[in-house]
Amino acid sequence: MLKTLQSIGRLLLGSLRDLASIILVIAFFQIVVLQQPFPELERVLIGLVLVVIGLAMFIQGLEMGVFPLGESMAEAFARKNVVWWLLLFAFALGFGTTIAEPALIAVAAEAAEAQAEAQGLARDEEAQEAYALGLRYTVALSVGFSLVLGVFRILKGWPIQWFIIGGYLIVVTLTSFAPDDIVGVAYDSGGVTTSTVTVPLVAALGIGLATVIRGRSPLIDGFGLIAFASLTPIMFVLVFGMVV
Repeated sequence: MLKTLQSIGRLLLGSLRDLASIILVIAFFQIVVLQQPFPELERVLIGLVLVVIGLAMFIQGLEMGVFPLGESMAEAFARKNVVWWLLLFAFALGFGTTIAEPALIAVAAEAAEAQAEAQGLARDEEAQEAYALGLRYTVALSVGFSLVLGVFRILKGWPIQWFIIGGYLIVVTLTSFAPDDIVGVAYDSGGVTTSTVTVPLVAALGIGLATVIRGRSPLIDGFGLIAFASLTPIMFVLVFGMVV
């Protein structure tokens, strides 16, 4: 019982330490620069406590369940030596985690609302929902594709830099042809995929594969899938903007 309480205490202190810089910045500008008291201080403090507890539980959950599960599934597929099943698993993992990503849901809804305000979209709820859903599916498909490409790269042992350099050259080319109102959304779409749901499973997939495949280094080959997951949504959303 004592060890359990000590472990919980360490988790909470670790989360508080991670959030300390954010807390100090907000407090400094609110008190010193703006010289105003915190609005509804009690609610702010309660919210801060909930954030610390939630972050501690989230990190512990990743370490206990998500990372081991992702690595074990990647290793199991690699040992079966069935490439198509492995690639299908990578695509499904990328698509499923991205479509459920809270940050992407929020950004897609904001993009649809902004398009409606700019009169680039009908100002009715159904049209905005269809636009937001289309944007989410486009990003999810792009992440699924990126994981297939990234897994294939790990299997073949190809250097990652050529894919990243080539990808950004394609992004620059597409940017010059895409409508101006989709460019910012496209670049932000690459960032929202690297959030709470997607990153742990994608990282676990890469590390698990590189660990079990002979001649691959978990450090050199296992990482890099998240870079693919950030790059391909930009390309797909730029094309989405040109089509839609």
